[in-house]
Amino acid sequence: MGGKIVILGVFVADTAYRADRAPRMHETILGNSFALGPGGKGSNQAVAAARAGGDVHFVTKLGKDTFADMALRTWADAGVVPEITQHEDSYTGAAYIFVEEATGDNAIIVCPGVARTISPADVEARRELIESASVFVTQLEQPMDAAHRALEIARDAGARTVLNPAPAADIPRDMLALCDFVTPNESEAEGITGIRVETLSDAERAAEALLEAGAGAAVITLGENGALYRDRERSLHVPAFRAGAVVETTGAGDAFNGGFAAALARGVNPVDAVRFGSATAGISVTRPGTAPSMPRLAEIEALLGG
Repeated sequence: MGGKIVILGVFVADTAYRADRAPRMHETILGNSFALGPGGKGSNQAVAAARAGGDVHFVTKLGKDTFADMALRTWADAGVVPEITQHEDSYTGAAYIFVEEATGDNAIIVCPGVARTISPADVEARRELIESASVFVTQLEQPMDAAHRALEIARDAGARTVLNPAPAADIPRDMLALCDFVTPNESEAEGITGIRVETLSDAERAAEALLEAGAGAAVITLGENGALYRDRERSLHVPAFRAGAVVETTGAGDAFNGGFAAALARGVNPVDAVRFGSATAGISVTRPGTAPSMPRLAEIEALLGG
């Protein structure tokens, strides 16, 4: 199982609509299917890490509603330890997900609900937990100042720190300097660095920009083209793992980050942790949904061994 993984982030209920194309403004179209299920980048990453064998604790806020009940059931099933506060005066978040039928590609709108109010004071209340982490992971769906404070606490305590900068934002250099690993996808890397990532060479330049801004290492996920790992000593392209036909790409980045964190917590070197995360994502895209698509450890090991 390895060391403890603490993840700060957001849970939302995913409302997923599959259609042949997205509607234009002022247009109504008929969809092909609808699904409601658990999501949120932080929660998805927690589920992925736990199913991949990690000892995972997830810090967030929920309302007291049916979506909160969904969250608690999801974490119990995956083996995630919830470190939460619940609030009757607000709501648990939700996300609109459009999935293009032919490709499985997606576009998303997230409303974090009460998790939008996660503050540095909330993080301080979990200081002891964060200080006990071997690996600490966060994203940017909750307020950035909360993520920043949590990274400070984790770094001071000696944890390995992972920032998945999603959604993309203007991240202060002193915050990037707290990150052992920054893990954007192509669009997030562009949003942070201003470098459009369409080729492996573009990814190299974006990764270099992240290192120059203070990150310890950059891991740029490239969808079907795998991932680029870059630290101050080496740069390596890790190809994607193919586990079957692609059904839906929603949650693939979360699968990668959860698998990556689980491997780091077991003491795996960063490059092999990237491979483990890529295998985790490679399985997840063969299934519908986000949290429900996350594979178990035995499945990941079988793909890596094959």
